[in-house]
Amino acid sequence: MKTYLSKMRAERTRAPSPDWQDALWSWFGAFSGMGAICWLSAHWLSHHLLIVASFGATSVLIYAAPGSPFAQPRNVLVGSMLSALVGVACFKLLGSTALSVTLAVSLSVLAMQLTHTVHPPGAAAALGAVIGGETIATLGWWYPLMPIGIGCIVMLVVAILVNNLARHRRYPSYW
Repeated sequence: MKTYLSKMRAERTRAPSPDWQDALWSWFGAFSGMGAICWLSAHWLSHHLLIVASFGATSVLIYAAPGSPFAQPRNVLVGSMLSALVGVACFKLLGSTALSVTLAVSLSVLAMQLTHTVHPPGAAAALGAVIGGETIATLGWWYPLMPIGIGCIVMLVVAILVNNLARHRRYPSYW
């Protein structure tokens, strides 16, 4: 029991000073990516949902931690779309129930791990398919493609353009 409990003790660490230049690049990327999605949603796809909450978390990964395995294009796109598909299936089978929520999130985690496409916001996309209300329920099987797939592609294009402007950044690390 002592060994088990000792695993929970965190190590003390000293956080380095913030890198303001890197933080500003992250801000610029997140601003540009979400701005592009908002603009498309308002002007080009005004009758379609394009903004979902999971894109906020995706922005953190692809703009503030572009070297993370979770931020790589395959993970972002496939992990999010696969998870959204799982979420829609759970909603179609069980409705907006506690069991559906539980299965959508847990099965999306399983699917992402088995396909090597783990992207934490993907689980939020699965959850959104179940609890997203009438707007998302109306989309049905289109939800993984639009808004999830199209939104991820837009954000990835912006991430590739913006992250590679900075001399000290490279994105993606792999496809």
